[in-house]
Amino acid sequence: MSVGVLVIEILVYASSSLKEKRFILRSIRDRLKKKFNVSVSEIDYQDKWQRSKIGIVTISNHQTHTETSLHQIFTYLDRADEYEIISYEYSYF
Repeated sequence: MSVGVLVIEILVYASSSLKEKRFILRSIRDRLKKKFNVSVSEIDYQDKWQRSKIGIVTISNHQTHTETSLHQIFTYLDRADEYEIISYEYSYF
């Protein structure tokens, strides 16, 4: 069994309030859950309206599948125009 975690920190330039940031994060979370069947949560900067840290978790029987899934998720997220990824980190257990 392999558990993979992708932590990304993003800047949401279009956001001018916490409400707008949460709308964008909810959209990200819903798209990732639907497309990749992963768990997603905002894990830091809940009180900042242009910054967020998001944790994405997946589990699989094979390490290679876990790694491939997280890399596909990162590529998918990196294409968006509504925010910029400023840092990311992969962890496997």
